[in-house]
Amino acid sequence: MIALFYIAGVVAVISTIAVVLQTNIVHALLYMVVSLLSVAVIFYVLGAPFAAMLEAIVYAGAIMVLFLFVIMMLNLLSKKPHY
Repeated sequence: MIALFYIAGVVAVISTIAVVLQTNIVHALLYMVVSLLSVAVIFYVLGAPFAAMLEAIVYAGAIMVLFLFVIMMLNLLSKKPHY
């Protein structure tokens, strides 16, 4: 269990750094989902399964999907002018 804690911690740190350094918005959101899921694993290993479940369902499941749909609906990735 200690090895799983450290692996999830390293994954959380690396994916959070990737969120900050990423120029593509969709890729940054996907890295943030990975970061939130690894934090959920850390919560579970520390003995808080309810907090891990809430982290996975509420943050990684609902809020990140909502962000992704908003970005897709606003069409922020296109650079052509709207006339």
